[in-house]
Amino acid sequence: MLGGRGGMVLAVAVTAAGCSVRAAPPSAATPMGSVRERIAALARGQVAFGSVSLLPVRFERSRIAGPFEDGGRRLYCVSTRMKGRSLDTPERPKLVLREEAGALTILREEEEVCEGHRSEPFPELDSAAG
Repeated sequence: MLGGRGGMVLAVAVTAAGCSVRAAPPSAATPMGSVRERIAALARGQVAFGSVSLLPVRFERSRIAGPFEDGGRRLYCVSTRMKGRSLDTPERPKLVLREEAGALTILREEEEVCEGHRSEPFPELDSAAG
């Protein structure tokens, strides 16, 4: 059993190793989840969505827009209210994902593509964190 600082470093390293910016397409060997379930799992693996938080986080009023086409890309936008890391106000992380050949990739700094697209409740993200 590792104690003290060594255990903390190991826990952070294991957690960070499990985080991925790209989700592999489902194969025949793995059970396929719906695209929405895969998006929720990928979002929960991001630091902005509390993946390495020492405090438990919860999501409320999560929303998803998409799929929609933008410049030949098939995109999804995810937003939520995350509580737990901050004591005063909820954080509002956002995520833009591209779907290509069944694989989901996170796009950096492209939140403006989400403007003007109709979003709907995203209970797959809300329920997974509880």
